[in-house]
Amino acid sequence: MSKLPVVSGQDVVKTPAKIGYVFDHQRGSHIVLRQNFEPFRRVTVPNHKEIAKGTLRKIIREAGLTLEDFISLL
Repeated sequence: MSKLPVVSGQDVVKTPAKIGYVFDHQRGSHIVLRQNFEPFRRVTVPNHKEIAKGTLRKIIREAGLTLEDFISLL
């Protein structure tokens, strides 16, 4: 199992954008991304300097990625 990298909210936003997620809207410090094709997933990313490990795992899972896929897209 790979270790989770320490990433910022901006780094996390760039990663799903590489696989088809687009900016939907932002409310406060949370950025919402969505897919334009099936299954039309939505991912909410906190725009913080450092994303907590549990939050990062949840974002990766909601985006439909594996940890290895996420790390390779960074």
